[in-house]
Amino acid sequence: MKYKLFLFDLDDTLLDFKASERLSFFLALKSLGIQSDLENLFSQYQVINSSLWKLFEEAKTTKEHLKVERFRKVFEANGIEVDPNKASQRYLDTLPETVVLMDHAVEVCEWLKGHGEIGIITNGIQTVQHQRIKNSLIAPYISFISVSDECGFAKPDVRFFEYTAKKVTNFNKLSSIIVGDREEADIQGAHNFGIDSCWFNPHQKVSTVSVAPTYEIKHLSEFKTKLGY
Repeated sequence: MKYKLFLFDLDDTLLDFKASERLSFFLALKSLGIQSDLENLFSQYQVINSSLWKLFEEAKTTKEHLKVERFRKVFEANGIEVDPNKASQRYLDTLPETVVLMDHAVEVCEWLKGHGEIGIITNGIQTVQHQRIKNSLIAPYISFISVSDECGFAKPDVRFFEYTAKKVTNFNKLSSIIVGDREEADIQGAHNFGIDSCWFNPHQKVSTVSVAPTYEIKHLSEFKTKLGY
């Protein structure tokens, strides 16, 4: 096999973050006495959260600000008098307990572990991401985790990938590949760093970046075939 190092994005690539996010959001708000209109609140939260993460990846806000601001904005827009700091902490405490795997994640990781090394590359929150992986069935197959919190830079910044490469013995760009669902962070990041990429695109989105992935898959089960196996 050409590749010996497989760098996987975590959320919505190996773990179904959308499912976990919804469960955790509902549990956090219910624990604070917010029982009604949760679907609408969650829809607003998703939009706000997405825009804040984009700002973070552009180095225009901090993760500490993001964690609380997303709840503050939702509460302010709906006249909810609950401390957003408490909501943020409840949500983050709950997230590691609501792990949902993407289809075929375990079998793909098990197969790849027999052919090389698997690393996780994520812009998520360090303590949360480590705990979510620990609580999942993919944990035995993961060699290392690289989180933006740890190095101070987020995907697609090339410095994030340089930091990640230092975690690997005898790192070689020619035998490494990034697999992820987000073009802006994962595919653009791979291009910036000069390594191959695989766009996990289950919803068949139209590309919005100028660089093309080396491969594109709709299901994780297709990964073996794309690599020629």
